[in-house]
Amino acid sequence: MEKKSDPVSRGMDDSVDLYGISTWEQRSRLDRVATKLHGAIVTTGRAIVILLALAILFVQIALGGLAALTNPWIGLFALLSIVPAFAFAVYLWYADVTMSEPLPILVGTFLLGLLFAGFAAIFNSYTEPIFSQIPVVGMVIFFYLIVAPVEETVKWLAVRLFAYRSDKFDAVIDGAVYGAMAGLGFATIENAIYISQEVLKSSSPDILLRAGETAVVRLFAGPGHVIYSAFAGYYLGLAKFNREKAGPIVVKGLLIAAFIHATYNTLVGFVPGLISTVVPAVPHMMAYIGFVIVYDGFFGYLLYRKLNRYRGLYKEANQQATALSDGDGYN
Repeated sequence: MEKKSDPVSRGMDDSVDLYGISTWEQRSRLDRVATKLHGAIVTTGRAIVILLALAILFVQIALGGLAALTNPWIGLFALLSIVPAFAFAVYLWYADVTMSEPLPILVGTFLLGLLFAGFAAIFNSYTEPIFSQIPVVGMVIFFYLIVAPVEETVKWLAVRLFAYRSDKFDAVIDGAVYGAMAGLGFATIENAIYISQEVLKSSSPDILLRAGETAVVRLFAGPGHVIYSAFAGYYLGLAKFNREKAGPIVVKGLLIAAFIHATYNTLVGFVPGLISTVVPAVPHMMAYIGFVIVYDGFFGYLLYRKLNRYRGLYKEANQQATALSDGDGYN
Protein backbone atom coordinates (compact mmCIF):
# COMPACT_ATOMS: atom_id res chain seq x y z
CA MET A 1 0.00 0.00 0.00
CA GLU A 2 1.29 3.45 -0.94
CA LYS A 3 2.26 5.55 2.04
CA LYS A 4 -0.15 8.44 2.66
CA SER A 5 1.14 12.00 2.44
CA ASP A 6 -0.15 15.45 3.25
CA PRO A 7 -2.27 17.17 0.53
CA VAL A 8 0.38 19.84 0.12
CA SER A 9 3.06 17.21 -0.48
CA ARG A 10 0.89 15.46 -3.04
CA GLY A 11 0.17 18.70 -4.89
CA MET A 12 3.73 20.01 -5.17
CA ASP A 13 6.63 18.77 -7.23
CA ASP A 14 10.11 18.10 -5.88
CA SER A 15 11.35 21.59 -6.73
CA VAL A 16 9.41 23.12 -3.80
CA ASP A 17 11.04 22.94 -0.37
CA LEU A 18 8.34 21.69 2.03
CA TYR A 19 10.59 21.24 5.06
CA GLY A 20 8.67 22.20 8.19
CA ILE A 21 5.48 22.65 6.16
CA SER A 22 4.38 19.14 5.27
CA THR A 23 7.67 17.20 5.38
CA TRP A 24 10.51 16.97 7.85
CA GLU A 25 14.11 15.86 7.85
CA GLN A 26 17.09 16.48 10.09
CA ARG A 27 18.60 19.79 9.06
CA SER A 28 19.05 22.30 11.87
CA ARG A 29 20.94 22.03 15.13
CA LEU A 30 17.61 21.79 16.96
CA ASP A 31 16.58 18.94 14.66
CA ARG A 32 19.76 17.07 15.60
CA VAL A 33 19.17 17.74 19.31
CA ALA A 34 15.57 16.50 19.04
CA THR A 35 16.70 13.35 17.21
CA LYS A 36 19.40 12.56 19.75
CA LEU A 37 17.08 13.32 22.68
CA HIS A 38 14.42 10.99 21.27
CA GLY A 39 17.01 8.24 20.85
CA ALA A 40 18.24 8.77 24.41
CA ILE A 41 14.70 8.63 25.82
CA VAL A 42 13.93 5.39 23.98
CA THR A 43 17.24 3.81 25.01
CA THR A 44 16.83 4.93 28.62
CA GLY A 45 13.29 3.60 28.73
CA ARG A 46 14.42 0.18 27.54
CA ALA A 47 17.29 0.19 30.03
CA ILE A 48 14.96 1.07 32.92
CA VAL A 49 12.60 -1.77 32.02
CA ILE A 50 15.46 -4.26 31.88
CA LEU A 51 17.05 -3.02 35.12
CA LEU A 52 13.69 -3.21 36.88
CA ALA A 53 13.28 -6.78 35.64
CA LEU A 54 16.75 -7.62 36.97
CA ALA A 55 15.87 -6.09 40.33
CA ILE A 56 12.73 -8.21 40.54
CA LEU A 57 14.75 -11.33 39.76
CA PHE A 58 17.26 -10.53 42.51
CA VAL A 59 14.43 -9.91 44.97
CA GLN A 60 12.94 -13.29 44.10
CA ILE A 61 16.28 -14.92 44.82
CA ALA A 62 16.77 -12.97 48.04
CA LEU A 63 13.30 -13.86 49.32
CA GLY A 64 13.87 -17.54 48.67
CA GLY A 65 11.81 -18.01 45.53
CA LEU A 66 14.85 -19.40 43.74
CA ALA A 67 17.03 -20.27 46.71
CA ALA A 68 16.57 -23.99 46.17
CA LEU A 69 18.48 -23.70 42.89
CA THR A 70 21.68 -23.50 44.90
CA ASN A 71 21.28 -27.26 45.17
CA PRO A 72 22.87 -28.59 41.94
CA TRP A 73 20.47 -31.55 41.76
CA ILE A 74 17.43 -29.31 41.96
CA GLY A 75 19.00 -26.99 39.42
CA LEU A 76 19.42 -30.01 37.16
CA PHE A 77 15.74 -30.87 37.55
CA ALA A 78 14.86 -27.31 36.58
CA LEU A 79 16.98 -27.56 33.43
CA LEU A 80 15.56 -30.96 32.49
CA SER A 81 12.04 -29.61 32.90
CA ILE A 82 12.49 -27.30 29.90
CA VAL A 83 13.87 -29.91 27.49
CA PRO A 84 10.58 -30.35 25.54
CA ALA A 85 10.06 -26.57 25.37
CA PHE A 86 13.64 -26.15 24.16
CA ALA A 87 13.15 -28.83 21.51
CA PHE A 88 10.02 -27.11 20.23
CA ALA A 89 11.79 -23.73 20.09
CA VAL A 90 14.66 -25.32 18.14
CA TYR A 91 12.16 -26.80 15.69
CA LEU A 92 10.64 -23.37 15.06
CA TRP A 93 14.14 -21.99 14.46
CA TYR A 94 14.72 -24.82 11.98
CA ALA A 95 11.35 -24.17 10.32
CA ASP A 96 12.38 -20.62 9.48
CA VAL A 97 12.89 -21.05 5.75
CA THR A 98 14.21 -17.54 5.16
CA MET A 99 17.48 -17.66 7.09
CA SER A 100 18.81 -18.82 10.44
CA GLU A 101 18.36 -16.12 13.06
CA PRO A 102 21.60 -14.94 14.74
CA LEU A 103 22.43 -16.67 18.00
CA PRO A 104 23.10 -13.42 19.95
CA ILE A 105 19.60 -12.12 19.19
CA LEU A 106 18.03 -15.49 20.03
CA VAL A 107 19.88 -15.60 23.35
CA GLY A 108 19.03 -11.96 24.09
CA THR A 109 15.34 -12.63 23.48
CA PHE A 110 15.50 -15.73 25.69
CA LEU A 111 17.07 -13.72 28.52
CA LEU A 112 14.49 -10.94 28.23
CA GLY A 113 11.70 -13.54 28.34
CA LEU A 114 13.30 -14.91 31.49
CA LEU A 115 13.70 -11.49 33.09
CA PHE A 116 10.27 -10.10 32.21
CA ALA A 117 8.54 -13.07 33.81
CA GLY A 118 8.99 -11.24 37.10
CA PHE A 119 6.57 -8.50 36.03
CA ALA A 120 3.86 -11.09 35.44
CA ALA A 121 4.63 -12.89 38.69
CA ILE A 122 4.19 -9.73 40.75
CA PHE A 123 1.03 -8.59 39.00
CA ASN A 124 -0.54 -12.05 39.20
CA SER A 125 0.29 -12.49 42.88
CA TYR A 126 -1.27 -9.14 43.84
CA THR A 127 -4.46 -9.61 41.83
CA GLU A 128 -5.16 -13.29 42.52
CA PRO A 129 -6.70 -12.70 46.00
CA ILE A 130 -9.32 -10.44 44.44
CA PHE A 131 -10.55 -13.13 42.05
CA SER A 132 -10.15 -16.05 44.46
CA GLN A 133 -12.96 -14.56 46.57
CA ILE A 134 -15.40 -14.97 43.68
CA PRO A 135 -17.06 -18.41 43.97
CA VAL A 136 -16.92 -20.99 41.14
CA VAL A 137 -15.84 -18.74 38.27
CA GLY A 138 -13.35 -16.49 40.07
CA MET A 139 -10.21 -18.28 38.93
CA VAL A 140 -11.52 -18.73 35.39
CA ILE A 141 -12.02 -14.97 35.16
CA PHE A 142 -8.55 -14.53 36.65
CA PHE A 143 -7.00 -16.74 33.96
CA TYR A 144 -8.75 -14.97 31.07
CA LEU A 145 -8.47 -11.36 32.27
CA ILE A 146 -5.18 -11.33 34.17
CA VAL A 147 -2.84 -14.32 33.93
CA ALA A 148 -2.91 -15.07 30.22
CA PRO A 149 -3.03 -11.47 28.90
CA VAL A 150 -0.30 -10.29 31.28
CA GLU A 151 2.05 -13.23 30.66
CA GLU A 152 1.61 -13.11 26.88
CA THR A 153 2.16 -9.35 26.90
CA VAL A 154 5.46 -9.56 28.80
CA LYS A 155 6.69 -12.29 26.44
CA TRP A 156 5.65 -10.13 23.49
CA LEU A 157 7.50 -7.22 25.07
CA ALA A 158 10.67 -9.35 25.24
CA VAL A 159 10.55 -9.61 21.44
CA ARG A 160 9.39 -6.06 20.76
CA LEU A 161 12.15 -4.35 22.74
CA PHE A 162 15.07 -6.21 21.19
CA ALA A 163 14.74 -8.62 18.27
CA TYR A 164 12.00 -6.61 16.57
CA ARG A 165 14.35 -3.66 16.20
CA SER A 166 17.06 -5.71 14.49
CA ASP A 167 17.62 -5.74 10.73
CA LYS A 168 17.82 -9.52 11.04
CA PHE A 169 14.09 -9.55 11.84
CA ASP A 170 13.39 -9.38 8.11
CA ALA A 171 10.48 -11.78 7.56
CA VAL A 172 7.08 -12.41 9.13
CA ILE A 173 8.06 -15.93 10.19
CA ASP A 174 10.95 -14.52 12.25
CA GLY A 175 8.36 -13.29 14.73
CA ALA A 176 7.35 -16.86 15.53
CA VAL A 177 10.99 -17.84 16.10
CA TYR A 178 11.70 -14.96 18.46
CA GLY A 179 8.33 -15.38 20.16
CA ALA A 180 9.22 -19.00 20.84
CA MET A 181 12.53 -17.96 22.39
CA ALA A 182 10.77 -15.47 24.66
CA GLY A 183 8.36 -18.23 25.67
CA LEU A 184 11.27 -20.56 26.38
CA GLY A 185 12.87 -17.96 28.66
CA PHE A 186 9.58 -17.43 30.47
CA ALA A 187 9.05 -21.19 30.91
CA THR A 188 12.61 -21.61 32.21
CA ILE A 189 12.23 -19.18 35.11
CA GLU A 190 8.66 -20.24 35.82
CA ASN A 191 9.67 -23.91 36.06
CA ALA A 192 12.61 -23.02 38.31
CA ILE A 193 10.33 -21.04 40.63
CA TYR A 194 7.72 -23.81 40.83
CA ILE A 195 10.34 -26.45 41.61
CA SER A 196 12.11 -24.23 44.14
CA GLN A 197 8.92 -23.29 45.97
CA GLU A 198 7.77 -26.90 46.11
CA VAL A 199 11.07 -27.90 47.67
CA LEU A 200 11.12 -25.02 50.15
CA LYS A 201 7.62 -25.68 51.46
CA SER A 202 8.03 -29.46 51.53
CA SER A 203 8.42 -31.16 54.91
CA SER A 204 9.30 -34.47 53.26
CA PRO A 205 12.81 -35.74 53.98
CA ASP A 206 13.14 -36.81 50.36
CA ILE A 207 13.45 -33.39 48.80
CA LEU A 208 14.82 -34.70 45.51
CA LEU A 209 11.75 -36.87 45.03
CA ARG A 210 9.48 -33.85 45.48
CA ALA A 211 11.63 -31.84 43.08
CA GLY A 212 11.50 -34.65 40.53
CA GLU A 213 7.72 -34.93 40.74
CA THR A 214 7.29 -31.19 40.24
CA ALA A 215 9.80 -31.23 37.39
CA VAL A 216 7.75 -33.90 35.59
CA VAL A 217 4.63 -31.75 35.84
CA ARG A 218 6.50 -28.68 34.58
CA LEU A 219 8.13 -30.76 31.84
CA PHE A 220 4.79 -30.93 30.06
CA ALA A 221 3.69 -27.39 30.92
CA GLY A 222 6.71 -25.68 29.33
CA PRO A 223 5.99 -26.26 25.62
CA GLY A 224 2.70 -24.39 25.97
CA HIS A 225 4.50 -21.13 26.66
CA VAL A 226 6.54 -21.59 23.49
CA ILE A 227 3.43 -22.25 21.39
CA TYR A 228 1.41 -19.36 22.81
CA SER A 229 4.14 -16.76 22.34
CA ALA A 230 5.04 -18.13 18.88
CA PHE A 231 1.50 -17.24 17.78
CA ALA A 232 1.80 -13.74 19.23
CA GLY A 233 5.28 -13.39 17.72
CA TYR A 234 4.07 -14.43 14.27
CA TYR A 235 1.47 -11.67 14.31
CA LEU A 236 4.10 -9.21 15.54
CA GLY A 237 6.10 -10.14 12.44
CA LEU A 238 3.00 -9.64 10.32
CA ALA A 239 2.53 -6.22 11.92
CA LYS A 240 6.13 -5.21 11.19
CA PHE A 241 5.55 -5.60 7.46
CA ASN A 242 2.03 -4.13 7.49
CA ARG A 243 2.70 -0.93 9.41
CA GLU A 244 -0.59 0.74 8.43
CA LYS A 245 -2.52 -2.01 10.27
CA ALA A 246 0.13 -2.85 12.88
CA GLY A 247 -1.97 -2.09 15.97
CA PRO A 248 -4.94 -4.38 15.21
CA ILE A 249 -2.60 -7.14 14.00
CA VAL A 250 -0.60 -7.07 17.25
CA VAL A 251 -3.80 -7.10 19.31
CA LYS A 252 -5.13 -10.06 17.31
CA GLY A 253 -1.96 -12.04 17.96
CA LEU A 254 -2.06 -11.30 21.69
CA LEU A 255 -5.76 -12.22 21.87
CA ILE A 256 -5.09 -15.58 20.18
CA ALA A 257 -2.14 -16.36 22.45
CA ALA A 258 -3.99 -15.26 25.60
CA PHE A 259 -7.12 -17.26 24.71
CA ILE A 260 -5.17 -20.48 24.12
CA HIS A 261 -3.20 -19.88 27.32
CA ALA A 262 -6.22 -19.09 29.51
CA THR A 263 -8.21 -22.01 28.13
CA TYR A 264 -5.33 -24.35 28.98
CA ASN A 265 -5.11 -22.97 32.53
CA THR A 266 -8.85 -23.44 32.96
CA LEU A 267 -9.13 -26.96 31.55
CA VAL A 268 -5.99 -28.41 33.10
CA GLY A 269 -7.45 -27.76 36.54
CA PHE A 270 -10.28 -30.26 36.19
CA VAL A 271 -10.06 -32.31 32.97
CA PRO A 272 -7.33 -34.72 34.21
CA GLY A 273 -9.28 -35.28 37.43
CA LEU A 274 -12.45 -35.84 35.46
CA ILE A 275 -10.70 -38.40 33.27
CA SER A 276 -9.38 -40.26 36.31
CA THR A 277 -12.85 -40.26 37.87
CA VAL A 278 -14.58 -41.56 34.76
CA VAL A 279 -11.80 -44.07 34.02
CA PRO A 280 -10.39 -45.12 37.43
CA ALA A 281 -7.71 -47.25 35.77
CA VAL A 282 -6.05 -44.06 34.47
CA PRO A 283 -3.88 -42.40 37.17
CA HIS A 284 -4.20 -38.65 37.55
CA MET A 285 -0.64 -38.04 36.33
CA MET A 286 -1.22 -40.06 33.18
CA ALA A 287 -4.47 -38.20 32.57
CA TYR A 288 -2.63 -34.91 32.99
CA ILE A 289 0.11 -35.93 30.55
CA GLY A 290 -2.43 -37.16 28.03
CA PHE A 291 -4.45 -33.95 28.25
CA VAL A 292 -1.39 -31.72 27.79
CA ILE A 293 -0.16 -33.74 24.81
CA VAL A 294 -3.55 -33.52 23.10
CA TYR A 295 -4.07 -29.82 23.89
CA ASP A 296 -0.58 -28.63 22.97
CA GLY A 297 -0.51 -31.01 20.04
CA PHE A 298 -3.68 -29.50 18.58
CA PHE A 299 -2.51 -25.89 18.77
CA GLY A 300 1.03 -26.87 17.85
CA TYR A 301 -0.41 -28.43 14.70
CA LEU A 302 -2.32 -25.22 13.89
CA LEU A 303 0.91 -23.27 14.30
CA TYR A 304 2.73 -25.82 12.12
CA ARG A 305 0.14 -25.40 9.36
CA LYS A 306 0.52 -21.63 9.41
CA LEU A 307 4.31 -21.80 9.27
CA ASN A 308 4.24 -24.55 6.65
CA ARG A 309 2.02 -22.45 4.40
CA TYR A 310 4.45 -19.55 4.78
CA ARG A 311 7.32 -21.87 3.87
CA GLY A 312 5.51 -23.09 0.76
CA LEU A 313 4.64 -19.60 -0.45
CA TYR A 314 8.18 -18.38 0.29
CA LYS A 315 9.64 -21.11 -1.92
CA GLU A 316 7.05 -20.40 -4.60
CA ALA A 317 7.88 -16.68 -4.54
CA ASN A 318 11.59 -17.45 -4.88
CA GLN A 319 10.92 -19.76 -7.83
CA GLN A 320 8.86 -17.07 -9.56
CA ALA A 321 11.55 -14.46 -8.91
CA THR A 322 14.19 -16.81 -10.33
CA ALA A 323 12.06 -17.51 -13.39
CA LEU A 324 11.55 -13.79 -14.01
CA SER A 325 15.26 -13.15 -13.58
CA ASP A 326 16.14 -15.92 -16.03
CA GLY A 327 13.57 -14.58 -18.49
CA ASP A 328 15.05 -11.10 -18.32
CA GLY A 329 18.42 -12.60 -19.11
CA TYR A 330 17.20 -13.74 -22.49
CA ASN A 331 15.79 -10.33 -23.50
